[in-house]
Amino acid sequence: MDPIQNPYAPGAGQRPPELAGRDDQLRAFGIVLERVSRGRPERSLVLTGLRGVGKTVLLNALRSDAVRRGWGTGKLEARPDQGLRRPLSGALHQAVRELAPGGPESAHADSQQHVLGVLRSFAQRDAGAGAKLRDRWSPGIEAAPVRGRADSGDIEIDLVELLSDVGGLAAELDRGVAVFLDEMQDLGPDDVSALCAACHEISQAGLPLIVVGAGLPHLPAVLSASKSYSERLFSYQRIDRLGREAADLALTAPAAEEGAAYQPDALAAMYAATGGYPYFIQAYGKAVWDRAPRSPITAEDVAVAAPEAEEELAVGFFGSRYERATPGEREYLRAMGEVALQLSEDERDEIGSVPTADVAAFLGRKPQSLSPARDALLKKGLIYSGERGRIAFTVPHFGRYLRDQA
Repeated sequence: MDPIQNPYAPGAGQRPPELAGRDDQLRAFGIVLERVSRGRPERSLVLTGLRGVGKTVLLNALRSDAVRRGWGTGKLEARPDQGLRRPLSGALHQAVRELAPGGPESAHADSQQHVLGVLRSFAQRDAGAGAKLRDRWSPGIEAAPVRGRADSGDIEIDLVELLSDVGGLAAELDRGVAVFLDEMQDLGPDDVSALCAACHEISQAGLPLIVVGAGLPHLPAVLSASKSYSERLFSYQRIDRLGREAADLALTAPAAEEGAAYQPDALAAMYAATGGYPYFIQAYGKAVWDRAPRSPITAEDVAVAAPEAEEELAVGFFGSRYERATPGEREYLRAMGEVALQLSEDERDEIGSVPTADVAAFLGRKPQSLSPARDALLKKGLIYSGERGRIAFTVPHFGRYLRDQA
């Protein structure tokens, strides 16, 4: 089949041609936006799930919805080696510009300039007193810094003041602001605490500003460890793999746009291969399309193309993560994959976690001696702990990949 017409998009964070199985999340977010716009109380939102389930894609779709409704929006991605001030400043600068694009002649120009000045003070506080000009970073803001506002150096105090001012400007303009934060679990402890406190403050004040975060399955535990009230502060939505009907739609709808179709046994083979994970669906869909000689696509076409899809995933999806691990950490990962196979039906759970004691026993080591490797893998986002004493891969089918490599 013509590869130029191939409709599938297996890129990181790239929106698939058919965003199947996410209607409930899109509908719920539309209600949140409408309620906030009408001055109704509403919680910020947190999306959680494994790698490859489409959290970033959904985050971008929610942002697009907010933009269509006239909200000011900004997006950032948390990183373990970076504080919150600079990336958040850039995201909020964009949101404020979208919120009040009228320029110096607009009726709310003074309010906008004040907020931009506060934003600049917040951003530059990282530089410290006496910093050189090149270190006094600001996200392209021309407004003069507002001294004594969001520049105390205490991130919690500063973030509360900043978001209160941004939310106040949004209320003055009868608009809303939404900040979209990807990889939220990578925020540092102080930044997590500050963000929770700020969301709590703007919620109590009834300001039209929400935070939409996305992260790995242990993100709720990260937030709860920071502020006990975070369990009630955010609305948590678990993003999981697609059911059979939605997975079929993700394949058939784009194909139909190009005048192609799948035989029923081909769709069954695709679901068995992908497990319903959106990223895998796109990767297999692309490989099968390129290999299939004609429409309708058959189960035989899937079987022929599967090795190509698996090779692509082994390099780009699994391999890139495996390469980040040290030899000792890889040994731990492989042990997790083997232990998962040895668990009885009663010992298995829905996330595929394994007891840390069993991993240590498999390696013939004391659990304490494996703590450095386990902690390093947790920080690298390759594994997570859903409950005490158990760990799981953040990447679906990772155990199978490791066993195939062995």
